[in-house]
Amino acid sequence: MLLLPEQYKIEGIGGSMRLGKRTVKLRGGSAAARLYAADSIEERFRHRYELNPLYRELLETHGMVFSGWAPGQPIVQVAELPTHPFYLGVQYHPEFLSRPGAPSPLFAGLIDASLADIRDAVGQAVGRESRS
Repeated sequence: MLLLPEQYKIEGIGGSMRLGKRTVKLRGGSAAARLYAADSIEERFRHRYELNPLYRELLETHGMVFSGWAPGQPIVQVAELPTHPFYLGVQYHPEFLSRPGAPSPLFAGLIDASLADIRDAVGQAVGRESRS
């Protein structure tokens, strides 16, 4: 991670964040696009960092997918690892727009993936017991 390009020239860093509601473009077919059922979302941000572009190709070579970005900019906002049951990292704060009864799709997706893992573990344990 490194500072956003617009942050380099700022001497007094206070008040210089990527702050507030912003649009995020999502890659079709990605876990993020499936969870949100959209190709573009709006989320709230509070940060001043970005993925160091020097590492992007290396991370992609090892399976990481950068599935969300700032429109018109190469700034990565969402990263995921498709080989993992639920590996999604975001630059925004999904908790800022979550409400009781209306959680962020990311939180609902995490719970769903956890429940699937628990069901698999229970199924395997039950299968072992019935074979004994």
